Amino acid sequence: MRVNAVDPGWVPTKMGGPGAPADLRLGHRTQEWLATSDDARTTGGYWYHQQPREPHPAARDERFQDELLAELASFTGTRL
Repeated sequence: MRVNAVDPGWVPTKMGGPGAPADLRLGHRTQEWLATSDDARTTGGYWYHQQPREPHPAARDERFQDELLAELASFTGTRL
């Protein structure tokens, strides 16, 4: 199994607002490419417009992850 995270960009939606600069029609292309292309056989990556990017440092901080999961469990009543 391959797992990757994708940033579709700031797109003009109700949440993004009409001034967002990215093209909504292009937002799905990276997901599609990762799922179907032989050139994209990778896992554990963070992608933006078919290019690897470095995620926010907190994404690799295990202490932060544990604190986040504990807070979410406290809020939802569900532990992962």
